[in-house]
Amino acid sequence: MIDFSQNHFALFGLAPTYRLDAQQLDAAYRRLQNEVHPDRHAAAAESDRRLALQASARVNEAYRALKNPVDRAQYLLSLHGIDAMSETDTSLPPEFLEQQLERREAVSDASLGGDPRALEQLLAQVRAEMGALERALQSELDAAQPLTAARSTVRKLKFLSKLASDIESAIVDAEA
Repeated sequence: MIDFSQNHFALFGLAPTYRLDAQQLDAAYRRLQNEVHPDRHAAAAESDRRLALQASARVNEAYRALKNPVDRAQYLLSLHGIDAMSETDTSLPPEFLEQQLERREAVSDASLGGDPRALEQLLAQVRAEMGALERALQSELDAAQPLTAARSTVRKLKFLSKLASDIESAIVDAEA
């Protein structure tokens, strides 16, 4: 069974860094799930079945957190006592927010106009910016430096991730 006290990285035998090998994470996930999956413990005692269910849920939770770039960054910061999404601090640079407001208006205009091509272009722009933020996070989180800059970068990436999801939904609606 797994050690529930381990952090997500230790659970999968990975170094606690933002940059990780997705194939290595996937392989470790499959190995752990094979070990703890509740079906493998169907004939065991009730307490063992319950423990297997909890272990499987823990492995799934850890995998989802490390697989997603935003969640992985937030988790890394939390390991260092930094809450990137604190409800008491919602500030982002005004120029960033202005740019996102303009993008949201462009998404709305393209959606209302039934223009999936314009939506695809907006999505490409947002994804490119997300890629740049992910590269910045890799540098900010994996270097031996203060993590304060990473907090703002994570917030921006989360904002853009939500925007990308909204644009993807608008594309589906425009193509329907």
